[in-house]
Amino acid sequence: MKRASILLLSHLTRQNPKTLTPLLSRNYLSSNITTNNLKSCTKTNGLINKPHQFQANPSRNCGTLVGTTPQISSRQKKIKEKSQLEEAFESAATVEGMLEAFKDMEACFDERELGLALLKVGLKLDQQGEDPEKALTFATRALRVLDIGDEKPSFLVAMTLQLMGSVSYSLKRFNDSLGYLNRAKRMLGRLEEEGATAVEDIRPVLHAVLLELSNVKTAMGRREEAIHNLKKCLEIKEMTMDKGSKELGVANRELAEAYVAVLNFNEALPFGLKALDIHKSGLGDYSVEVAYDRKLLGVIYSGLEEHDKALEQNVLSQKVLKSWGLRSELLHAEIDAANMQIALGKYDEAINTLKGVVQQTEKDGGTRALVFISMAKALCNLEKIVDAKRCLEIALGILDKKETASPVEVAEAYSEIAMLYENMNEFETAISLLKRTQSMLEKLPQEQHSEGSVSARIGWLLLLTGKVTQAIPYLESAAEMLKESYGPKTFWNWICLQQFGGCVFGIG
Repeated sequence: MKRASILLLSHLTRQNPKTLTPLLSRNYLSSNITTNNLKSCTKTNGLINKPHQFQANPSRNCGTLVGTTPQISSRQKKIKEKSQLEEAFESAATVEGMLEAFKDMEACFDERELGLALLKVGLKLDQQGEDPEKALTFATRALRVLDIGDEKPSFLVAMTLQLMGSVSYSLKRFNDSLGYLNRAKRMLGRLEEEGATAVEDIRPVLHAVLLELSNVKTAMGRREEAIHNLKKCLEIKEMTMDKGSKELGVANRELAEAYVAVLNFNEALPFGLKALDIHKSGLGDYSVEVAYDRKLLGVIYSGLEEHDKALEQNVLSQKVLKSWGLRSELLHAEIDAANMQIALGKYDEAINTLKGVVQQTEKDGGTRALVFISMAKALCNLEKIVDAKRCLEIALGILDKKETASPVEVAEAYSEIAMLYENMNEFETAISLLKRTQSMLEKLPQEQHSEGSVSARIGWLLLLTGKVTQAIPYLESAAEMLKESYGPKTFWNWICLQQFGGCVFGIG
């Protein structure tokens, strides 16, 4: 992951390069600088080692020095050359510069001397994010050098494992990534327990590992486990950052967003409020971060069905977004406000809000599709079914062109449209749309929880329309996916099992 690699690379770079050089060349120094080498240095040249002898006869001293240059052994030349190569590598500012310097180093250093350099190049490539395969090659070589196979935990090995986990995630090799990251986590835990490495060095690496674990588990559909890792990340930030820092506020908001993604609004609320409190205190009421916090709180309060509070937060957010000229975010906030008005039964107000928004959207833009979906929702509540269907047809026409570019957003929109058709008792249309949604989501491992919910809805609708035999595989699949995403006690899982039981009873 780019952000983690940037932090870890800067963590290595902040250290004194002279303290890193022994790590880079530890095998060379230990195997080649022997006692005999040191003794031979004392015999190199009497003129160098005994300057007091020059005082006896100054004229002879001058004659002796003319045309004489200190002799440098081949070993000393090699040491000097290596030192210069290391300095060139450390001073390289770009990935191209690092790769060029590293290529020069490969000609002079043994593979076993290049562990730290390999790690640094890998981190730089991961930071750039353009060639994960190349980054993995460097990380794999670094691990072969640094992981000497003994029982002792190693800080550099833990960093290398974090890098391999990050790159494997970029390559969508989620199981590999999980293995590397879990090993890194265990190793860092041992280092902290044994006091072998300073805690202030361990924490940034552990944070990167936990954050990557959260990303991987989210990608695998294991949302609850991902949230647990994200909470641990927040705990580390609380220990290392100033209580009023912007970054700590953002970390609280990100955790709240993770809870919202699994519809756990009660758990999301305190973290959303804390983010708002931190950003208000540190940045003021009219900062962009405060606007984002309020927008999220609007979503949370809507989920808790506290729609008046939701609308209040939304209005305050809109004021800030407008003052900063953030047009796209403002349009989405206005759509959210219309949905809140619908939830409060203010259908005409919602329609007027949406009429104002639609004039500011592009003809084939995704935002325009969202406007028509919300418009259909309001019209449906006013029992203007023909007008509602017309709005949905317009939205579907726009979304159809965006399936490839924005699959997650389009799938969410299809799911919402299907729900409106359900409300209009258009069950066949709803089922068709949900199947289309499912076919998109099954290609996205990180959306397994959404796929499970969609599968449950298809099964439920098939059951409602008397197609019991067809419903069973959808409900079975939903129960399995939701159990993996949320755990065996999730509400949705309970619903699926109930409906599955009903199907079996219906067949009997």
